[in-house]
Amino acid sequence: MSAAVGATIRTLLVPDPGRDSTELVRLLQREGDIAVVAQADGAGPVLRSVSGIRPHVVVLDLHAADSLLVIEQIMATVPTPILVLSSPTDDRRSPAVTEALVAGALEALPVPGHWTAAQEHELRRAVRQIRKVPVIRHPRGRVRVPPPPAPAGDRHPVVGLAASTGGPSALATVLAGLGGLRAPVLVVQHLHPDFTSGLVDWLVRVSALPVEVARSGQPAAPGRAYLAPGGRHLRLGPGGRLELTELPASLHRPSADELFGSLAEQAGAAATGVLLTGMGEDGARGLLALHRAGGCTFAQDEATSAVFGMPQAAYRMGAVTGLLPLDKIAAAVHRAVSGVRA
Repeated sequence: MSAAVGATIRTLLVPDPGRDSTELVRLLQREGDIAVVAQADGAGPVLRSVSGIRPHVVVLDLHAADSLLVIEQIMATVPTPILVLSSPTDDRRSPAVTEALVAGALEALPVPGHWTAAQEHELRRAVRQIRKVPVIRHPRGRVRVPPPPAPAGDRHPVVGLAASTGGPSALATVLAGLGGLRAPVLVVQHLHPDFTSGLVDWLVRVSALPVEVARSGQPAAPGRAYLAPGGRHLRLGPGGRLELTELPASLHRPSADELFGSLAEQAGAAATGVLLTGMGEDGARGLLALHRAGGCTFAQDEATSAVFGMPQAAYRMGAVTGLLPLDKIAAAVHRAVSGVRA
């Protein structure tokens, strides 16, 4: 298929073989800056197309043949930004979307039965957004788990984790290393609300701590992880209880800034904040507030980040004492929590 006149984003489409892809191609190319230069299905044809054509973006339907294998092989051999599309017939609690993100896909969107103008816009926006992301090789690796920490002091420590692009894989690595942690862990991940349940179900399998979707008013219990639901900010409230709110109506909801800011207000020096891979600057100001309140603050380093935007923004702002490789973060959290004293 030839490129549209004036198009700049060369896109390889890996469609659902059971559906006509004509409409999807038309929607992608509607505004002229995205061109579907080829279509392919199956691991071999897709990899040959990616290697030969070198598209800027791959748009892949989860119903395509060997979709997870395709993502893994693209990211291990010819790293390319990948947008995953999930059919409306998929079970939203299925971990398929999360596994695709962990394998290296950068973004995921649901495919509606009927496209509205807003949904069309979101599709093209996602392609344009991930086109800007410098991707890295993404072979899967084994997670190292540090030993249990020493007993914490009499105060009530709390940990905040926040991530965006590339976050599910990074969160999995950190949570797998937090076994025995004597503090609650509050988690913000930028993700389409439809996929929050699937992310939780997947994290339950890989985390060393129990993971659940946060509920407003519940006490934050040590040794448990609470994930912000889609479309609502997660904050630590008075008395160590969780708060969920739709305000402020910020670009990101849930917002890492809201999470870290609440830790600074409610826990101060007893809190630990960790900013993981992601595009943009969300979390940098909140982490700076926590740093100024005496809390421990860490950010993922450039070498292990899928996207270094958020950690870099925090580092440049002076919000973190240092940058850590992903496999060192869990151990750093253990040390921070065990160091909290009354």
